[in-house]
Parts: sequence; structure tokens; C-alpha cells
Amino acid sequence: MVVPLLTHHLLFSLCLCLIQLQSISSKSIIPPPPSLRFDKNGKFKILQVADMHYADGISTPCEDVLPDQFKGCSDLNTTQFLNRMIKAESPDFIVFTGDNIFGFDATDAVKSLNAAFAPAIESGIPWAAVLGNHDQESTLSREGVMKHIVTMQHTLSQLNPSSPDTVDGFGNYNLEVGGVDGSILQNKSILNLYFLDSGDYSTVRSIQGYGWIKTSQQIWFQQTSLKLQKAYTNKPGAQKAPAPGLAYFHIPLPEYASFDSSNFTGVKQEGISSASVNSGFFTTMVESGDVKAVFVGHDHVNDFCGELTGIHLCYAGGFGYHAYGKAGWDRRARVVLATLEKTEKGGWGDVKSIRTWKHLDDEHLTPTDAQVLWTKSSVSKSLQS
Repeated sequence: MVVPLLTHHLLFSLCLCLIQLQSISSKSIIPPPPSLRFDKNGKFKILQVADMHYADGISTPCEDVLPDQFKGCSDLNTTQFLNRMIKAESPDFIVFTGDNIFGFDATDAVKSLNAAFAPAIESGIPWAAVLGNHDQESTLSREGVMKHIVTMQHTLSQLNPSSPDTVDGFGNYNLEVGGVDGSILQNKSILNLYFLDSGDYSTVRSIQGYGWIKTSQQIWFQQTSLKLQKAYTNKPGAQKAPAPGLAYFHIPLPEYASFDSSNFTGVKQEGISSASVNSGFFTTMVESGDVKAVFVGHDHVNDFCGELTGIHLCYAGGFGYHAYGKAGWDRRARVVLATLEKTEKGGWGDVKSIRTWKHLDDEHLTPTDAQVLWTKSSVSKSLQS
């Protein structure tokens, strides 16, 4: 039997389609990430979790707790604290700011990461993470850790920008928070979130100590900030001033050493363990003009917020029980709440204020150190002066 040439082409095309479908089905298909948006009450709440230092679960003992707390204390106390915070605050978004696992004591990095982030995943709340200086010290490289994180359920984490230019590190990305559904700003990003890899340790032989945010990362940040500002101040729904931004990474900037007890809220109980060189990222943020607050971890018994040149520099305080701390000083977490203003017609407009507070992991999850980080009125006053 002679098969016509057209039939040959159809059969060939059908075979190609079947091969492609088989290839797709053989891979794990990751559903599209959920979008971030202010709720119907004009609020968006972020829970920051710093330095979980998760290792091997129940077999990993706690560090720096009171003698009567030590027995039976383990990584599971960290899990319990996270579950309590999620239940108490019902955040719209959770951010993990590095040292999510303590690599030296984590037998299997994948298992430790899965266990550390389990409460966030089980809650169904969107979450994101950046790397600290200990995440890569187990069975995965720094790139491997971030590649695993981006495959996890409900995460909005990204490996790096999808641009042709090389950006140093792993986990540099931004997320946009849209206005209330149905409002005039529903299609605008009215709160911008920046995530950066602050590195682990210096790779320059002549420079000792911790890593820092590199030039390539700062260029990416500048370009991203400029793009977002242009989109926000252009039609439709053109706004007069840039949308506020928040930045999250692990290692504090050298500028965190600018404060003393007279000009911050919270406590400073150890030195500022920043890089030994200043790469200029704070100045870059000041020049960009949209970032209103920076949130880090790394120094576990510091939990202060202080304002410098219009930007609040904040610690979260140590969260994890396998991390060093201070016996009798409760583990803690930071919450940030952005609130929208009402328009003249009664709808929801842009961001009116950004506030923060912390919760202690005590019997009552005691809230402490509430403060206002930014208000729209302060911008209006500066524009008029």
C-alpha cells in the first residue's frame, strides 16, 4: 500500500506532538505563582522570619535557652513558633531572610529545607526566601539551595532575574503588590518588594569577613526600581510620587552601625556583623528614592529599627531555637503592615502608611516595639518644602 505524501507529513507532525506531550508530562509542572494584592480592607501584612537555623528536627537541640527550657527543646520549637505566628497574625505574605537552615548540622539539606518551610507551605500563604551565610553548608551548594527553594509549593522565590546580564549571587528578584481588586490601582504595583543575596563570605583574598551586595546586583536594583517608578507615574492612573519599596536580605549593611539607643526602637545587644567593606548599596537605595525600609537578620540578639536618610534599617531578631541567642531573651518575629488610604469617592487608593511591630515567643506572643516606618503625609510635606 502506498501512503500519500500528505499523510506522511501528518503522521510525522502527530509523532512530534506526542513526543512533546510526553516530555512535558514527564517533568513536574509547577503551577503559576499566586499574585500579591492588598486585601478588601486595604491592608497587606508581611511576616518576617529571620535565622531559623533549622537542622535535623527533633534530634537537634536548642541553643541559649534557660536550663528549665532545655529538656525536650529542639527544631520543633521553631516549627511551633512559626505555626503560632501564622495563626495569630494571618499574614498575607511570609519572608524568610536567610540562614533558614544551619548547614553544618543539617544531615540532608533538602529534608531540612522542607521541614523548615513546612508551616508556610501547609498554610497556603505565599512566601519568599533569601539566603544567609549558613544555608549552603550542608549537602547542597548555594545555587542548589536556591534552586530547591524555587520549586517548593506556594513560594514566590526566584533564582535570579530573567535578563541577559549576569547578576551575582542567587535569589535576587522583586515582587509587586497590586492595589485592591476592583480599585483604580488594581493594575498598578503600589508596594514593591526587593530581595537580594547579600552573600556569605568574602571571596576576595585581601578582604576578610562576610560577603556584600555586589555592583551587578546594585545595577539590577537600580534598573528595576526605575522601571517600576516609571510604570507607577505613567498613565493610566498616573501617580505623583513613586510607590514605596521594602528591601529584604540577610547581612546588615555597614550603615546599621550608625545608631545608638537614643535613635532606634528595640535593642542592640551585639556588634553589627556587616561586611568589612562598604559596597555602597545604602547610597544606591537613597538615590533610587523608593525604598522606605530594609529588613535583615544575621545578628540574632539585635532587633532594632532606626531611620537614616529617610530609610529605616531594621532587624527582625533571632527566630530559630537552634540559633545562638540569649537565655531569657525570647525568640521573636517582625510584622510589617502596609495600609491604603481612602479616595474621595470612598474607594481604595495608594499606600498611606507602613507600620511594624514584633512578637515574642512567650505564652502570649507578646507584641512589642510598635512604630510607624513611613507615611504618605511625610512625603507630601517634603515635596512642599
